[in-house]
Amino acid sequence: MRLFIVSLVVSALVVGSACSTAADSTFRIAIHGGAGTILRENMTAEQEQAYHDKLSEALQAGYDVLDQGGKSVDAVQAAIIVMEDSPLFNAGKGAVFTHDKNNEMDASIMDGETLDAGAVAGVSTVRNPIKLAAAVKDHSPHVMLSGSGAEEFAVANDLEIVDKDYFKTERRLRQINEVLERENNMTDSGRGADLKLVDEKFGTVGAVALDKFGNLAAATSTGGMTNKRFGRIGDSPIIGAGTYADNESCAISATGHGEFFIRAAVAHDICARSAYLGLSLQEAADAVIMDKLVEMGGGGGIVGVDPHGNVVYSFNTPGMYRGSMGSDGKSETAIYK
Repeated sequence: MRLFIVSLVVSALVVGSACSTAADSTFRIAIHGGAGTILRENMTAEQEQAYHDKLSEALQAGYDVLDQGGKSVDAVQAAIIVMEDSPLFNAGKGAVFTHDKNNEMDASIMDGETLDAGAVAGVSTVRNPIKLAAAVKDHSPHVMLSGSGAEEFAVANDLEIVDKDYFKTERRLRQINEVLERENNMTDSGRGADLKLVDEKFGTVGAVALDKFGNLAAATSTGGMTNKRFGRIGDSPIIGAGTYADNESCAISATGHGEFFIRAAVAHDICARSAYLGLSLQEAADAVIMDKLVEMGGGGGIVGVDPHGNVVYSFNTPGMYRGSMGSDGKSETAIYK
């Protein structure tokens, strides 16, 4: 009888200790707001501060979810919503224009605990594409929906639908007009070089997180490429290219020349190198971003987090809007290399 009681006490202590550890364990969120030719000499002090403020707001939104015991998959969504609602980034409001002067947005999200994922491509009336990607993950048997079908699914799931003009900004309109003017002045032999006619700031937004219970998640949202045509879709909504999360390895969100990130399966490749080669997440990320992508001619970067809460950034461009915040409540944001 005495042994039975002792066993119960020990069991209770073990269970209590496990619950305490789970509740008190490290959590972290990290974000990016795009990588590219982001130079200090091209930014005013006011512009810099605006980016730092918005990145901090996005981090705080994700941190609040994690701090209250929420899931990492909800935290990344909360952070991205802040950036989608800001005209500073190429996602949601402020998305770049297509060749036909429309806004077509893509997004994806992945849960590292279950490997469930959802993605949408080519949507133009859903206020927050990341919410739609999450709805696909939670309420659809499919992983990716596109165009009018995705928007029909959004209506069926009571997501906010807005007029297409909601996404348009004067800054992006000037941008597409400049690109179209350059295109019209090109010779016939050069006019087909679509990749040469894009803004060099890849304003895709993304977030990765580790919650109190050891679960990873990643999410990415974008307006795509300036002057894109023919329904072009980049890496952001493609699981394994622009977004990937697995509790066994890492969570990654990417930004850059989507065509290269798709061909290199960037997000998954980084996680695979970490899992199968025993590399640290920083080593794995740099091997893909600084070596493999550079050799291919692709520009961009990633933000990632591993199961221990280690945050990494890797980018082969002059700058990347980025930041992180952990369970200690301290946040940091940065722009330049």
